[in-house]
Amino acid sequence: MDNNIQTRLLFIYTESPLHAGTGSGLSAVDLPIQRERTTQYPNIQGSGVKGSLRSQCIAPEDEKSAIFGPDTKNGSDHAGAVSVGEARIVLFPVRSLAGVFAYTTCPHVLARLKREAQRTGLKVEWDVPSVSEGKCLVTNGSSVTTNNKIVLEEFSFAAQQGADAIAQWLANEVFPKGDEYRYWREKVKNSLVILPDDAFRDFVVNSTEVTTRVRIVPDSKTVQDGALWTQEALPADTLMVSAVTARRLRVSNGNRPDPFQTGSSEEVLAWLGENLPERLQIGGDETTGAGQVALRWL
Repeated sequence: MDNNIQTRLLFIYTESPLHAGTGSGLSAVDLPIQRERTTQYPNIQGSGVKGSLRSQCIAPEDEKSAIFGPDTKNGSDHAGAVSVGEARIVLFPVRSLAGVFAYTTCPHVLARLKREAQRTGLKVEWDVPSVSEGKCLVTNGSSVTTNNKIVLEEFSFAAQQGADAIAQWLANEVFPKGDEYRYWREKVKNSLVILPDDAFRDFVVNSTEVTTRVRIVPDSKTVQDGALWTQEALPADTLMVSAVTARRLRVSNGNRPDPFQTGSSEEVLAWLGENLPERLQIGGDETTGAGQVALRWL
């Protein structure tokens, strides 16, 4: 058994709508996004995240093969050294009567996030709150509050203080660190809203982006028969997290790429930290700008 195992968190912030699809669906949307079976929260399957990381990592092919595993043709040679978990929801943007939009989350999501963070050794000094039905928790000086109420889409919640510690932690530890994200780090401090679990689930189910797509016949400029469909996407400004587990390299010592002296999980994590891009494209519709994300590696 390999005891040299370490886990880090990869936070994914969407800069444009992201469509990680399931193919055709039975719902009103023709091309829905991936969701967890039990909670119906949006997610991105680990294979999709791992594939995007591998294909867009700027590194020699032998190093990528050692880290992520060989291509399908040589798949029997050895396994990869990293396991990439599904990307799970952390913050979901919802239209707000005040402050344009709010970053929403819920106790269930925060409990899962804290569990993952503590498992990787991150310092987490906030407690998972409880939120009563019809109420929500906000930060001191919240910019999305009006007369002690918050209106998200068409739904009103009584606002109470209690989200400051979580908002500060998200801004300081989780959001991307570049200067271009200074505004967003400040926004989460005054726009975070912690909803009851059921209300949050309703928003992530019913408030995603749904667009109608058509295919035009070039000569007649009319819609081609059967070429009218709807497509769902996660909105921009969604925050997700994926747990990335590193193990020792599984290539033989004689085939170990130069950057790896011992092939330990520490070296694997160091390689990921040095070679992961700051931005990535995940999901479909790459040529129309969809799926642009910023990464934060903890």
